[in-house]
Amino acid sequence: MTAVTAASPTSTAATPGQVWTRARGVLAALLILVVAGVTFAAVRSGTSHGQLDPRSADPRGSRAVAELLEARGISVTVATTLAEATAAAGPDTTLLVTGPNLLTRSQQLRLAEATSASAGRTLLVGPGPATTTRLAPGVRVEQQKAVSALAPACDLPAARRAGTADLGGIRYTVQDPTAITCYPSAGLPSLVVLPAGTEGDTVVLGSPALFHNERLDKQGNASLALQLLGSRPHLVWYLPSLSDPSAATGADSPGDGDDDRSEDGARNDAAEESGFLDLVPSGWLWATVQLGLAAVLAAVWRGRRLGPLVAERLPVAIRASESAEGRSLLYRKVNARDRAADALREAARTRLAHLAGVSARDAHTPGVLLPALSARMTVVDHDLSALLFGTAPSTDAALVLLADQLDALEREVRTS
Repeated sequence: MTAVTAASPTSTAATPGQVWTRARGVLAALLILVVAGVTFAAVRSGTSHGQLDPRSADPRGSRAVAELLEARGISVTVATTLAEATAAAGPDTTLLVTGPNLLTRSQQLRLAEATSASAGRTLLVGPGPATTTRLAPGVRVEQQKAVSALAPACDLPAARRAGTADLGGIRYTVQDPTAITCYPSAGLPSLVVLPAGTEGDTVVLGSPALFHNERLDKQGNASLALQLLGSRPHLVWYLPSLSDPSAATGADSPGDGDDDRSEDGARNDAAEESGFLDLVPSGWLWATVQLGLAAVLAAVWRGRRLGPLVAERLPVAIRASESAEGRSLLYRKVNARDRAADALREAARTRLAHLAGVSARDAHTPGVLLPALSARMTVVDHDLSALLFGTAPSTDAALVLLADQLDALEREVRTS
């Protein structure tokens, strides 16, 4: 009895070793990217802050002006809660509120109560409609304008000494006749100083641009910033935060729905002024750039890995008649009569040169091929030059006639 052993089928699935060989490059690139991202985040974690932060060296940070103030003997204290800001308010203190529109109604009322009795300076950056109503009474918000270099056009000593500065942004109208209005844009001021009791005042600034690191060395920005922030020996730099406990515990009075909607509009105005990219931490922007670069490098690497094209033998033999027929159909589809005629003439010249004893190198040279053919033919019925080296036929019928004439010429030379 004969035992029949079935041959095991050949598997086309990749082996574990082949999978590891193909994937290890991608895994190594991902590992390098993750390590680089973690390292980059760890390095920047202690130094990255938001815009208008006196600890930030970013283009829109304010470390430069803070260091200049400290060099002049002004103490700079950063406050992130309302309790810290109101506790530090006093006659010898300037309270800079970088985001007054982020404060709730209750927070704004508490801040207004503390600053009105402090006899110090309060500087509000870009307050919106509801914010000015509570923190700067008598000031109304008008439409915004782009930040540009503006002349002071007022009698404020600090503005006159600073001269032209980068201001604009939100513009205001003032009802208080004792208020000082400076740096007008299209007739409306972007800096307002409201006098308060016992030599205190409130400064309303339409744009924070002059406090940014990237603009401090332009125009009179540094001079104006130092004078506005350094008029008192102490500066409290208040950075409102949404995590401030007072924002959650403060209860608004009933019937303030309109004020809340106005506040929301002011916050939206502030967000639109800063732009979406300004609200994204710089670390995320750098991470996006790195991921994009990694994707491009991976695409280039995978493209180069394919290598050059490799010529392979056809798995089956194709008859010459089928190849010729397929090529002729392609020529016919695109009306390439010139190429078809060139192919017919070139093939005919090659065969005729062999019959006439002309070398293959001179088969397509009229001065050599034509005399040799004329010498073999007893009667020349055709213009050999036009037939073998003429122009392309203009119609399909002319192309067929050309093929017939070439066949007749070849038969005549073969039998002569």
